[in-house]
Amino acid sequence: MIKKVHFITLVVLVLFSVSLLAGCGGGGTGGSTGSTQATGAPAGTEAAADKISGDFIMATGGTSGTYYPLGGAMCQILKTATGANINANATGASVENVRLLEKGEADLAIVQTDIMSYAVSGINNFEKEVKGVKAIGSLYPEVVHVVVGADSGINSIEDLKGKKVSVGAAGSGTEINAQQFFEAYNMTYKDIDPRYLSFAESATAFQDGTIDAFFCVAGTPNAAIVELKVSRDIKLISLDKAHQDALIAKYPFFAAHTVSKDVYGMAEDGQTLAIKALLIVREEMSEQDVYLLTKGLYDNLTALGEAHAKGKEISMEKAMEGVVPGNLHPGAAKYFQEKGIATP
Repeated sequence: MIKKVHFITLVVLVLFSVSLLAGCGGGGTGGSTGSTQATGAPAGTEAAADKISGDFIMATGGTSGTYYPLGGAMCQILKTATGANINANATGASVENVRLLEKGEADLAIVQTDIMSYAVSGINNFEKEVKGVKAIGSLYPEVVHVVVGADSGINSIEDLKGKKVSVGAAGSGTEINAQQFFEAYNMTYKDIDPRYLSFAESATAFQDGTIDAFFCVAGTPNAAIVELKVSRDIKLISLDKAHQDALIAKYPFFAAHTVSKDVYGMAEDGQTLAIKALLIVREEMSEQDVYLLTKGLYDNLTALGEAHAKGKEISMEKAMEGVVPGNLHPGAAKYFQEKGIATP
C-alpha cells in the first residue's frame, strides 16, 4: 500500500514538473543584440493576445538630433502599451540604422523614407539591395528647404542658374535630394556653382553672403534657419504642383508639404516636398509582435505628442506616405487595414 502511494505521488510530481516546463517555454533569441524576440505569455492565456515580452533595441540618431529623444519617448509608450522592453540607442542615423537592422544588431529603427527606398533598391548609399528590413509606418515630415534671401529675386529652381548654391555635404541625403530637384527642372550642377556644405556651414555662408541659396532637409522649424532671421529675411523657393507631382511620381518617398509663412516669418507660405521619418523593423519579427507594436504606437499618438513635440506631427492617416510599395511588414499592414487605411 505504501509503495502504491509513493508511485502515485511520483506520477503527480512528474506531471506537475512537465506542466511547469511547458508554461516557461516558447521564447526565442534574435540577432547579435542578444535580445529576446518575444512570443508573449503562454498559449491559451488572455495576456498572450496583447502583450510582448523580451528585450529590443531601437536605433535612432545622434543625441543632439530629433531621432534619439523621439525614439526614447516612443520606447516608453510602447513599453506601457505592449510590455516590450525597448531601449533607444544613439547611432549615426538613417544609413547606419538600416545596416544595423540588416545585421541583426538592432530590432527597430528610425530612418528617412528616401534612405529606405535606396536601401531596398540597392542604389545611392547602398551597393546592393538590403534584405530583411520592413516598414511599420511614417512619422513626421522632414522638409526639403531651398532657402534664399527674401529680396534676392530668386523665385524658382530655374532662377538658381549661375548662382552659388550649397547642395549639402557631398554624398549626403540632402545632396541627393538637391540633384532630384534640379533633375525635375532639366538642370544639373553644370547650371549652378555648387558648394558642398553641412547645414551649419550653409547657414554661416548664407549669412556672410558667400552663397546665394542652400538646401536643407530637416523638420520644421529648423534652428539654423530660424537664427538667420536675426540678420536677414528669408523665403523658401516653392515648387509648382506640376513639378511636385512629377517628383512624387518618380520618387514615391516624397510627399507634398506646405511650410506656413509663420514658421520663418516669411511673406507667404512655401510649397515644397517632404521626406518622412519612418519607423522600420526586422522582417523576421512575428506578424503578431509587429501588429502590437504598430497598434501600441499609433493608438497612443496623443501621449507621444505630450512626450515630444514631433509626436504632434505624426498622423495615422498619413502613416503610409513615403512607404515603398511592397515593403510594409505584414503585422503593420494588418493594423492599418483594420483602421481602413489603404496600404501600398
